[in-house]
Amino acid sequence: MSPNVEIVRVFPAGPWHPLKGKSPAACRLVSAEPVTHHPGMTKYLISFPSEAMALTDEQLAAASVDSHAVIEEAKAAGVYVFGGGINEPIAPVLVSADGTVSGQIYPGSRLNGGFAVLELPSREEAVKWAAKLARACRCSQELREFMYDPAS
Repeated sequence: MSPNVEIVRVFPAGPWHPLKGKSPAACRLVSAEPVTHHPGMTKYLISFPSEAMALTDEQLAAASVDSHAVIEEAKAAGVYVFGGGINEPIAPVLVSADGTVSGQIYPGSRLNGGFAVLELPSREEAVKWAAKLARACRCSQELREFMYDPAS
């Protein structure tokens, strides 16, 4: 990494934040390495729709612990890119090229549930990670491959 480059991640100081009440400078964490594309690796989307997780509260709590453990494993393996769950109570909007915002989205367009983006050397490896997440989440996962983009 170039000595002139500083990657900074700023965390909002919400009521839960361990640095609440500290100066803004205390909320800056500097990463040693930028996230980059690795040659020979492909990004995969592993996801599930909300309705696939028909779990009791107890099962949901266990699935949360188990799925976070798989994500930590992916981070430790250096394959984790990004992940999360769609905030479904917040309605999606359609934004046009001129910045106009509409509450109507494309017909048939529906995105909910959770997902992870992993960067892996093969589809076979992607299937293995999807299976780990399926076990942890207690539901089957959809696997999609991103097209290669040299700029991403």
